[in-house]
Amino acid sequence: MKLLLKNAQIVNVFTDRLEEANILIDGEKIIGVGQYKDEDADTVRDLSGKIICPGFIDGHIHIESTMLTPPELARVCLPCGTTAIVADPHEIANVCGLSGIVYMLDSSEDLPLSVYIMLPSCVPSTPFDETGAVLEAEELHVLYNHPRVLGLGEMMNYPGVLADDTKVMQKISEAQTLGKLVNGHAPLLSGRGLDKYIAAGISDDHECSTAEEAMERIAKGQHVMIRQGTAAQNLDALLPLFDEPWSRRCMLVTDDRHPADLMKEGHIDNIIRSAVKAGKSPLTAIRMATLQAAEYFGIRNMGAVAPGYIADILVLDNLETVKVRDVYCRGQLAVSNGKVIDLKKAEIRSDIRKTVRNSFYLDELSASDFHIKPEGRRCRVIKIRPSQLLTDEWITEIDFSRENGIDVERDILKLAVIERHLNTGHKGLGFISGAGLKKGAIASSVAHDAHNLIVIGTNDRDMAIAANRIRSLGGGNAVVADGELIAEMPLPEAGLMSDLSAAETAAQNEAVRLAVHALGASDEIEPFMNMAFLSLPVIPYIKMTTLGLVDVDGQKLVPLFAD
Repeated sequence: MKLLLKNAQIVNVFTDRLEEANILIDGEKIIGVGQYKDEDADTVRDLSGKIICPGFIDGHIHIESTMLTPPELARVCLPCGTTAIVADPHEIANVCGLSGIVYMLDSSEDLPLSVYIMLPSCVPSTPFDETGAVLEAEELHVLYNHPRVLGLGEMMNYPGVLADDTKVMQKISEAQTLGKLVNGHAPLLSGRGLDKYIAAGISDDHECSTAEEAMERIAKGQHVMIRQGTAAQNLDALLPLFDEPWSRRCMLVTDDRHPADLMKEGHIDNIIRSAVKAGKSPLTAIRMATLQAAEYFGIRNMGAVAPGYIADILVLDNLETVKVRDVYCRGQLAVSNGKVIDLKKAEIRSDIRKTVRNSFYLDELSASDFHIKPEGRRCRVIKIRPSQLLTDEWITEIDFSRENGIDVERDILKLAVIERHLNTGHKGLGFISGAGLKKGAIASSVAHDAHNLIVIGTNDRDMAIAANRIRSLGGGNAVVADGELIAEMPLPEAGLMSDLSAAETAAQNEAVRLAVHALGASDEIEPFMNMAFLSLPVIPYIKMTTLGLVDVDGQKLVPLFAD
């Protein structure tokens, strides 16, 4: 059955121009763009006054960070115009190993949203992480033959690359031997260190927080992914990359974005909309979000409205608001007037389902488990940077005579990271500044990338109550104040994702956010997303793991007490 879309203006991503033409589609493929007539097709649709462009591609996303299963993520992303994503499932792999990757592949099978996978390169991310699994090159090898596996995911262990770590280099070498891409992740790396990182075969990065950092990478041959997530919002700083010559080496990505933000603001369409509002060309932004992502990842015949290309097509009202009206996925209407038409529910093998749904092993905790034994007065405090994943080290005097060192007036709260995969009893305890809580505690099983139990609080009792609630749920987010649970968000799928609909998950996400802000959390941060990255020891400068504080640049454990 042939379909003709006529009388619309088409975004030509090869020329950065709008063109008037008709589009003839046969099955999944575009077979003609030009002066085609009604009699050339079985079905004709008049799109006068509309704009047609290729479907958007998110070049780097962690599905788990949306807290949605792949079908529910598709339900949210398709109306935003996203027709393909490139996902790195290292979150669920750190919890469930290969079973987690298989879960992602199986649950995204046959969706109208095309889901491609980059195999996790760092499970765990560093030797300081305690995870539910360890994946070496040998374990990953078996999945490279899957048709939707495009390469090796973000190489966060950049210190391992610089040190020529044997296991790290083996993973990179195997991917290159198979002709696969290797994603990068090396925030603030520059000069000779960056040279060595790129020379190892790593061809992109999504961690740039300044235009200068991104331009150095592009000048040295890397591609840059402009990220606008929930916690890490780099778009404003990277707006110069939408200009020549930089734009030709850039893609648009979300990386980590919560469901409430997806439902409220959108996905890749929101990044394009924001760039246009800042004065950048919508045609350039659309090219960065379509053709350039497809060509970079080697996804043949995707990312353009042209003969021979897959018919992933968006119908827009205009280029200023990037409002998506209809979405065609592989030639089939998937979204009509903003509404998803149909989604097939994925079938998950029982053994995989059992592994993913049983991922929490931890004894019940008490307030005493959060007590810090004073060994001096001067302590290292992790300081949060608003809208960034970078954290700073602040050495200051702590008064342990009151609340075991917690000082709400100075915004010095307690932070705990507790191992939850093998019940080792290991825990890292310390202090955090920038969260802003005035009372209560928050806890979560989402703590990148090892996803141990993480807790921030103004007192040990509430911290224990919040932590135990996450334990009983088998994963999730919890907010406690004055000994009472005031909001929660269960995440039973590996302690990372909800089993509810996208709308229900987004509502719970918004409810726990509001509950935390009601306790005084800073408006400059998204509490749960920022908290989730406090335990990731590959993003400068200081992080907390189950083994204690980590100096990220030095890749070494450092004591809490600085005396």
